[in-house]
Amino acid sequence: MDQDLPFWLAFNVFTGIGPARFKVLLDFFGSAKKAFAAPEKVLRKIGLPENLLTDFLQFRQKFNPQKFLDEVNKKGIKVLTLKDKAYPELLKQIADCPPVLYIKGEIKQEDSLALAVVGTRKISSYGREVTEILVRDLVASGLTIVSGMARGVDSLAHKTAIEAGGRTIAVLGCGVDLVYPPENKNLYQEIIIHGAVISEVPPGQYVARGIFPARNRIISGLSLGVLVTEGAEDSGSLITARDAAQQGREVFAVPGPITSYLSAAPSILIKEGAKLVYNVSDILDELKIENRKLKIESKKVIPENPEEESILKILADGQRHIDEVVRISGMETGKVASLLILMEIKGKVKNLGGMIYTMMR
Repeated sequence: MDQDLPFWLAFNVFTGIGPARFKVLLDFFGSAKKAFAAPEKVLRKIGLPENLLTDFLQFRQKFNPQKFLDEVNKKGIKVLTLKDKAYPELLKQIADCPPVLYIKGEIKQEDSLALAVVGTRKISSYGREVTEILVRDLVASGLTIVSGMARGVDSLAHKTAIEAGGRTIAVLGCGVDLVYPPENKNLYQEIIIHGAVISEVPPGQYVARGIFPARNRIISGLSLGVLVTEGAEDSGSLITARDAAQQGREVFAVPGPITSYLSAAPSILIKEGAKLVYNVSDILDELKIENRKLKIESKKVIPENPEEESILKILADGQRHIDEVVRISGMETGKVASLLILMEIKGKVKNLGGMIYTMMR
């Protein structure tokens, strides 16, 4: 057994020492055990602030590291630290990677080929369809889907990945022995079977104010890139996407109807330089990943509803500007724009530029 592990967990439980300061302690003392037992004057000498030092001295008098590790083991929770070979390599590359990860389920080598899919909690029918289409295609190309198990896009991304026969990882803002939001109890169990639920937050700790921005850096850190399918201008998905950019990862965004406030986050990201996504090939090409699904067979263009059928009939005679499609179909501009975006994602139509569309044959 690793004699130092209980003390890694001790520093994880003590909230005053984050990844950067913990690294300083490790480098100075050589082990977490020695750092935990260090004399007060030495801890003061290396620069621990007085109030933090006082809190830590009180904490270590009461906290039993081995007892805590035993409790974690009893709950069936696995622990990975930065020194473990199984610690995710992509996550290890970010500047503020978590020293400790608690895991329910299993992280596999194949999960190094992963993409984060995030977005609004108040998902629209457009956002739902876009997320389902892209996640299914990503899974078909061998990618693990990473998200935060929140309501809306996150939960849908996990569910779709599982239904498509893929793997998925949920990064929580609470302990991995807790389900948040509570209505995701069944999804939580499914994710454990088909991937992993992970957190840097110690078991037993509920969601705390301000924890989600820290959680988001892990979502992006585990992934080759972040895809935002839908979100308002204050969406937390913007934090995840910007974390990805700072970490040197790719950022992808799906354009949405300009009439919807949930198109704001993707639009902001596209303005900031995110890769605009019309279909899964836009993501796979950027990541240099083979599109396995498209190599299987070419699909016949089949309308899925009367509105799509109407647009396909209009485009059957040749390319048309969106204004012509609106005029001939009798539908509102926003509705036609949404349908054309969805149909392009599905590979049924193509935007030739200048809002001129043609049917894929």
